[in-house]
Amino acid sequence: MGTDIHAPLGRDRKARPDPAGPSRFSAGTVFSALAAVGLLAFSGWTALAPSGLSHAPPTVPAEEAATDGDTAVAGRAPAERDGVRREKGLSGARVSETMTDDGSVVRTFTPGTRDGKGPLILEASRIGQDARSAAFPNEDLLEETPEGRIPVIGLDGTRPMDQYARPWSGARGTRIAIVVGGLGLSQTGTQRAIRELPGEVTLAFAASGNSLARWMQDARRDGHEILLQMPMEPFDYPQNDPGPYTLRTDTGRQKTIADLHRAMARITNYTGIVNFMGGRFLADADALEPVMRDIAGRGLLFLDDGSSAQSLSGTIAGAIEAPHAFADLQLDGELAREAILRKLDELERIARRNGTAIGIASAFDESVDAIREWCEEAGGRGIEIVGVASLAGMPAGQ
Repeated sequence: MGTDIHAPLGRDRKARPDPAGPSRFSAGTVFSALAAVGLLAFSGWTALAPSGLSHAPPTVPAEEAATDGDTAVAGRAPAERDGVRREKGLSGARVSETMTDDGSVVRTFTPGTRDGKGPLILEASRIGQDARSAAFPNEDLLEETPEGRIPVIGLDGTRPMDQYARPWSGARGTRIAIVVGGLGLSQTGTQRAIRELPGEVTLAFAASGNSLARWMQDARRDGHEILLQMPMEPFDYPQNDPGPYTLRTDTGRQKTIADLHRAMARITNYTGIVNFMGGRFLADADALEPVMRDIAGRGLLFLDDGSSAQSLSGTIAGAIEAPHAFADLQLDGELAREAILRKLDELERIARRNGTAIGIASAFDESVDAIREWCEEAGGRGIEIVGVASLAGMPAGQ
């Protein structure tokens, strides 16, 4: 094998003497050199061009920071759909990606560069919306439908339940979510709940309430995570009627989804749906499954208030890998301050035993007063009050 690096690749021959005498610039030598340079240039361009052949793509902004170390491994970047990379620009982090021999992608996250101007805002949680814009919806997470504008997962994969979630510390201590529902039904009651309850408390707005857009903005400005409270058919319907927008078991799938969407369009900036009543509907798999699929497919969680022992929401959520949570206790079944405080203490015992717990109440004056008082003391006992989205079970791979 010759050792001349300028010899054409793939050839194994000895140099022949030139009958006209040695010449460093013969036509054959020049051609060989040009061919070698061209081949090397093409190989370098192939390795560096953004064609998918590169094993080390250029550093690009990541849509989220890693939570369990400096390196994350995934099958593909979350900001990639249909072969198109999209950037969320939420965190300012940067990520380098390397494809391994088995086809998986290793992503290494590093902080983005700063120009040294303006304040530096540090957030322990990787989810949630900036408080300065919390009252405004992300237009990329809304879809125009015949029933109105309703939530949808963004093109970059952002889910409403992540965008509008209340940030939390990220510490794995005792965490409790408290949901207060029925907002929007009474002006004075709604105003008082928003004003008196700490921002850590999740507020649920009734689908049939009044002035929901106004109250939503007030609640979000005060730091509350919010849910949409969806009426569902109870066992004794119509004697016990939850009101307008009630989802029923006998209306058929198409009308049920249309009714759901009409209710969804009444408000924005919520992380999920919580049922109001609904013993019969929650126990009917044929009626409930398409509703759960639609809710999860729009990037929302479903909170079961725990009022029906026959509810199938957890079973269906597990089967379709939907974000889901159960309330552990109804806090104001007995409408008295001392009774509600006892229930809150019981909720704390559940949380210390299991790590987390969810309590639910209505926006009665007695409930608001007791919850506010209890929350003021909970932090001193090492309890973190969090938004319900941080406790909703995530589907595999999320």
